[in-house]
Amino acid sequence: MIMRPGQQQLLLPVSPLFMWASLIVALLINMVPIGRVAWTPDLLALVIVFWSVHQPARIGIGAAFVFGLLMDVHQAAMLGQHALSYTTLGFFAIMIHRRLLWFPVASQALQVLPLFAVSHLIELAIRMIGGGAFPGWTLLIAPLIESALWPLVSVLLLAPQRRAPEPDANRPL
Repeated sequence: MIMRPGQQQLLLPVSPLFMWASLIVALLINMVPIGRVAWTPDLLALVIVFWSVHQPARIGIGAAFVFGLLMDVHQAAMLGQHALSYTTLGFFAIMIHRRLLWFPVASQALQVLPLFAVSHLIELAIRMIGGGAFPGWTLLIAPLIESALWPLVSVLLLAPQRRAPEPDANRPL
């Protein structure tokens, strides 16, 4: 990867075990029965977008679809509501991943905000078509919270890949 001077340090390869474990932990956090209100952020969607941006060859649209079906079954939602939403998220995240990685994390948060907004609009549209009740305008807060959580998720999920700085005169990396 071409890096601008002083942009970021080199990262170790990601462990597939850590990647899948983080997705499963996000799924389990989403399944915690704390009472689902409209403005609650969808942590699974956030982690799916993160790994779709950072590891598009390993976490793709198929994984997003399967996790979406699991959420549909858990929430007794219309089958395919979350699956379509997460699949769309995964597709658009993979589509913009090269461009997104050139920006600092704060700018990335602004650029993933439309992805999260589209995801929530897809879920809302499917819920409304299926005859569900409108959850209220507080639904618009959830993409903002998810976007605000992007820097925190980036730091947490990239932490195992960071190299310990070992200065050595013989190795420039």
